[in-house]
Amino acid sequence: MPARMKFICDTERCIDCNGCVTACKNENETPWGVNRRRVVTIDDGVPGEHSISVACMHCTDAPCLAVCPTNCIYHTEDGIVLHDKDQCIGCGYCSLACPFGAPQFPASGLFNHRGKMDKCTFCAGGPEPDQSEAEFKKYGRNRISEGKLPACAEMCGTKALLGGDAEIIADIYRQRVETRGYGPELWGWDIAYNRNRRGGEIKTRGDGPRDNQVPNDFQNGGRKHPT
Repeated sequence: MPARMKFICDTERCIDCNGCVTACKNENETPWGVNRRRVVTIDDGVPGEHSISVACMHCTDAPCLAVCPTNCIYHTEDGIVLHDKDQCIGCGYCSLACPFGAPQFPASGLFNHRGKMDKCTFCAGGPEPDQSEAEFKKYGRNRISEGKLPACAEMCGTKALLGGDAEIIADIYRQRVETRGYGPELWGWDIAYNRNRRGGEIKTRGDGPRDNQVPNDFQNGGRKHPT
């Protein structure tokens, strides 16, 4: 079975640096006004503020694919959602259906006419031959064909944005959560970053109480929920 490629953004690590946005823009040379990736801040300026990097999530059951009247949106063998700009008519149905606001429509011509849809390709190009000039001009760089991960995930300084095989990145995130939190409480920065306050090895497995848990110790005072 081929890998199922997905993104996960760890909101406890995202620092709103917009490095992923810049990396995507630089790698794919997208036109002015089109941002395939953006950083959204939740509860801005209040305790518990968190940021999350958002782009196309390459859904297994993609709503954009279901509503496209020209069937220009399709799945690759490894689960990446791509589109064929030659078939796109700029109707905007995909933009209305997508819960993440991934489809972008650059304004072109008179009366703010929508151009061809553009979105995150997971750095996998499009239907044109891999690494061809035509592919790069329409869809950006095809890093997947080069055996690389998307530029946004590789450039994330805090490794908040994870991209790759869904099972692998889910396992990485699960290990982070087990190390970082327990029930509705969080262990705090010391334990989350591998410094056990009570000494000894950090125990991250199992569903029962952890020996190294410090009661009422929260990573963020304004947010008392698991991450």
